[in-house]
Amino acid sequence: MNASEIPKNKVSKRIIYFKRWMDPVAEKILGGRADIEVTRLELDGDSALNWNALKAAHGYQSLPRFEMGKEWFPNADLISRCPNLLVVSSAGAGYDVVDVDACTAAGIIVCNQSGTNKEAVAEHALGFMLSLSKKIAVGDRATRRGTVADRWDLKSNDIRGKTLGIVGIGHIGGRLAKICRDAFNMNIIAVDPYLTADQIASRGGKKVDMAELLATSDFVSLNCPLTPETKGLFGKAHFFAMKPTAFFITTARGGVHDEVGLAEALAAKAIAGAGLDVFSVEPPPPDHPLLKFDNVIATPHVGGITDEATRDTAEAAAEQWMIILDGGVPPRLVNPEVWSRYSQRFETAFGFRPANLS
Repeated sequence: MNASEIPKNKVSKRIIYFKRWMDPVAEKILGGRADIEVTRLELDGDSALNWNALKAAHGYQSLPRFEMGKEWFPNADLISRCPNLLVVSSAGAGYDVVDVDACTAAGIIVCNQSGTNKEAVAEHALGFMLSLSKKIAVGDRATRRGTVADRWDLKSNDIRGKTLGIVGIGHIGGRLAKICRDAFNMNIIAVDPYLTADQIASRGGKKVDMAELLATSDFVSLNCPLTPETKGLFGKAHFFAMKPTAFFITTARGGVHDEVGLAEALAAKAIAGAGLDVFSVEPPPPDHPLLKFDNVIATPHVGGITDEATRDTAEAAAEQWMIILDGGVPPRLVNPEVWSRYSQRFETAFGFRPANLS
């Protein structure tokens, strides 16, 4: 049964969010539905009022970690205080602020916006690759400092024909692979335990193990979410196994790579440089050890924040909310194992049962 075929109950379906959506288009889309009540809360607003709204909510649209105080993280404590909560939706592809296990235990589905910002993040990773390889940031700093004694000291490299190793060739990694293959004739290799060799080949890459990727890549790009499985995935030994002429790129999440190990590798000149859009603490403090290296380019987790990506993400989130609240199966469901229990809770709340999970 399609969501459009499922009868809508007259019970008001309540969604709450803090501060803002990624783009106002989401509020415009949802505002056209008389059966959906969307409430905006303020992070610095009255705590009691916020909790009252949360306790009554069926859906919670979460902010990223960067903007949201820990009090409002969708974790076990918050969930225990919100008996009506059926759905938690993350603002972007990442959902590391959400305690998925606690949601599952409570019969709550978790959704993300995976793939909606793939163009923006892939382009950001490519920007790191070009800037590092062409020494654009190093040259800019030297020019501003007046320390360019000999411009030949800034001789750089083309990326055409080089090898790109992608760790996690999903939506973003796959888009990066296509751009680099088509525009620069790069050789693409990838590590992804969830994809077969044929699936990776369909995305333009060759499936390899981590040892081969580290030993042969001119660029290593992390493109995977932060989960218990990926936390600390890329450590000191990985950096020291890379080619000394290779660059490390991450637009994934802080915590997937070891920042101390990376600093040690850079200090030892074990790698040529790094492009970092994510840190364990965001934004990183100005005295962060990695910010002392001229061959490190750092941005404050903005790879997915473009006008186009934020609109696409907000639109996709709003459309997914309508599918969910009409009783459909969301296209970006993180914990499908909870569907049966969630369906029972949904039926109790709204008087009709959602579609079967195929």
